[in-house]
Amino acid sequence: MQPMPRNVEAAFDTFPPEVRHRLTEIRALIFGIAHDDPRIGTVSETLKWGEPAYLTQATGSGSTIRLGWPRHSPDHAAVYFICRTTLVDEFRERFGNDFQFEGTRAVLLPIDGEVDRAALEFMLSMALTYHLRPRGG
Repeated sequence: MQPMPRNVEAAFDTFPPEVRHRLTEIRALIFGIAHDDPRIGTVSETLKWGEPAYLTQATGSGSTIRLGWPRHSPDHAAVYFICRTTLVDEFRERFGNDFQFEGTRAVLLPIDGEVDRAALEFMLSMALTYHLRPRGG
């Protein structure tokens, strides 16, 4: 996995340890998925709104993924998606009983305990390849 840019590392350092641990796991999944799928290409890691964000700038294959800690739900970590996409609606339809969601913008993950890794990998992969799929009209 690539080294974390200093500004992103500083953002991770602002999270409580248990939140930072969960978000670091998600970060590793993002880079692992990108590594395993050549259509995605190199993932750029930066900050958006002061939070770690992951973009597929090299290929334009995906939609931005942002990681954060929702203050209104402090026992969760959040994976944010661009709300104008259909991603969260698709995730809710497929995994509605297994995850908590925030509107059309986020999947909330408990900071403790197990998370359905296969489902999370599916969601991250869908975001990282969002622009490669045809849209219904």
